[in-house]
Amino acid sequence: MTTVEPIRNKKDVEKVEKQLAKQSERDLLLFVIGTNCGLRISDILNLNVGDVRNKTHIQIIEKKTGKFKKFPINAKLKPMLADFCKGRRDKEPLFLSHWKHRLDRVTAYYLIRDACEQAGLQEKIGTHSMRKTFGYHHYKKFKDIVLLQKIFNHSSPQITMRYIGIEQDQIDYSYTNFIL
Repeated sequence: MTTVEPIRNKKDVEKVEKQLAKQSERDLLLFVIGTNCGLRISDILNLNVGDVRNKTHIQIIEKKTGKFKKFPINAKLKPMLADFCKGRRDKEPLFLSHWKHRLDRVTAYYLIRDACEQAGLQEKIGTHSMRKTFGYHHYKKFKDIVLLQKIFNHSSPQITMRYIGIEQDQIDYSYTNFIL
């Protein structure tokens, strides 16, 4: 099984955002929510307009775990969500397909993967890369693996380190810097 990777370079995240902005406001918002909230794609796609419109926090029951999750909407997402929700009904899915149905995970996968490819990224990318990117950069900024473990609801810090790619970074660094 090949696992997807986080986008480790912030400039690459920006390149992907620029590419997605060319595609559509919907595609950009999907990616920004994924990289700024660390939600699984199933939880992102399950959001309705009323879950985010005029809210300070997003509150969900995680699809995979069945657990309640609440977190604040950050300053980058607030104006994006406000613009995206204008003129829409609260019960409407936040992310609609071109056929006005709830966007599905396969379509989300292709739009994220293709945008990353067009932005020149070499990593193995999937929808889970957004969650891993959130975790990777959260760890790099705050250096608090226990907090991140709680955010992701992992059973140990080691699982979180492996999940966000830090463990592999450390192994690569040790090999690169070990010369006998």
